[in-house]
Amino acid sequence: MSEQTVRLEVARTSPDGAATGRRDVFDVPYDARTSVLDALQWVKDHADPTLTFRWSCKMAVCGSCGVMVNGRPVLGCETFVRGYRTSGLVVEPLAHAEVLRDLVVDTDTFLGKLATVQPWLVPDGATRLPLVDPASGHRQTPGELAAFKGFAECIDCMLCYAACPQLDVAPDFLGPAVVATARRWDEDSRDAGELDRADVLDTEFGVWPCIQVGACTQVCPKGVDPARALRDAQRVATDTWDARERRRAT
Repeated sequence: MSEQTVRLEVARTSPDGAATGRRDVFDVPYDARTSVLDALQWVKDHADPTLTFRWSCKMAVCGSCGVMVNGRPVLGCETFVRGYRTSGLVVEPLAHAEVLRDLVVDTDTFLGKLATVQPWLVPDGATRLPLVDPASGHRQTPGELAAFKGFAECIDCMLCYAACPQLDVAPDFLGPAVVATARRWDEDSRDAGELDRADVLDTEFGVWPCIQVGACTQVCPKGVDPARALRDAQRVATDTWDARERRRAT
């Protein structure tokens, strides 16, 4: 019985720009368990060792292997080649990110945006101490945990950024994952940073570029709902405006 192969077309870009716009085509053997990441690794091992892409865990946890497959952002490790045996695959780097080489994109811009919303527990503003006595620990009820757990599943894979159409017109938009992370900490009963984050989110390129297309939620590999986070953040920005203005005046 002959070995099954699938047509894999890969976008190539080199730092010096020499390969920009080029696409290389490979016939890659596959079986029912072959992922897109496996197919890329086969090319690197057997056809072209210069092909460059990111991966780490192969378990849909690290978020490193995000790519565009036939125009849709996916994690390469959990997307299987068998689903493309008829159409073939066109693999490209994530949209809305600067390409460094081949399928590797720059993450510095995203991480810079993430830092602006203080993605950590912010202590009480009056005492600068945690909201709970450190000696007894930060206790939470199951309900308090459930309030933010869904947003805490985000793995910063940037698939939602690749899917967001607003980044075409507002590249400085903080974006879905950053806002979802802000809401994760705002909903945490141990945190006191909601007003600080609202000052960042309630800006021209904070939450307001979002027009609720919902593409971010559709592509999230972990079931996070960034579209809801954006809706909630827009509401909070409006509801807390007076409180933030009074704080600035004092």
